[in-house]
Amino acid sequence: MFENLFGHSAKTTMVAPEDALPGRESPVLPAPRTHTVLGTSLTGPWEPGTRVLYLAMGCFWGAEEIYWQVPGVVSTAVGYMGGTTPNPTYDEVCSARTGHTETAMVAYDPSRVSEAELLKIFWERHDPTQGFRQGNDVGTQYRSAVYWTTPEQAEAVRATAERYGQVLTTKGYDPITTDMRPAVEAGPFFYAEDYHQQYLSDAKNPHGYRCHATTGVPYPDAA
Repeated sequence: MFENLFGHSAKTTMVAPEDALPGRESPVLPAPRTHTVLGTSLTGPWEPGTRVLYLAMGCFWGAEEIYWQVPGVVSTAVGYMGGTTPNPTYDEVCSARTGHTETAMVAYDPSRVSEAELLKIFWERHDPTQGFRQGNDVGTQYRSAVYWTTPEQAEAVRATAERYGQVLTTKGYDPITTDMRPAVEAGPFFYAEDYHQQYLSDAKNPHGYRCHATTGVPYPDAA
C-alpha cells in the first residue's frame, strides 16, 4: 500500500505470464487460521450452503474490513488472485511481476445476505473506473476485480455491473474497468501473510491505513 503513497514509480503494466516471478510451492500462510474478528475459519470448511465470492477493490485491508461487518458474512480473508506467480509474497505482488490483484475472499450465507447486497457494497465503496489504481494507490495490484464461483453470482455481477455502469456514464465517468470472470479462470486465491489478515481489527491495527477512493455515486435502488 505504501510504495506509491511515498512517491515511488507506478507499476501499471501487466506482466506477461512468461515474465512473471517463479513463486514457490509452499503457501505464505502455511497453517489454518481463525478469523480475528468473527472467530470462524479463514480457509473453511464452513456450514453447508456457504458461498464464496472474491472481490478486489484496491487496498485489501480496507476491503476486508468492510465485509466482515456485513451481517450474513461467515468469514473473510485477504490474498492475491488473478495473476501467474504461485504462492506470492506481498513484496512480490507489489513489484507488479506476479500479475495478481489484492483480493478479499468473502464467505457468506446466501439465506442472510444476497449477492446483490454484497455487490452493491462493492460498486459503491471503490471507484471501478480507475484501471490500475485506487486513489493514491497505483499499480496492477490495485485493480478492480470480481471473481465468481456460482451461476447466481455470475448473473448478479453482470446485472449489477451493467446497471451501475449506466449510472456512472450519466454522471460523466469513464466505463467500468473491473476484471469480471469466473474464479476458475482467474486462478487460485493465494492467502496473504498472517499479518495482513484482519489487519484493521482492534487486535492488530484499528487506526491503520484505509483507501476508499469512491465515485460518490450511489448504486440505484430497485425500481
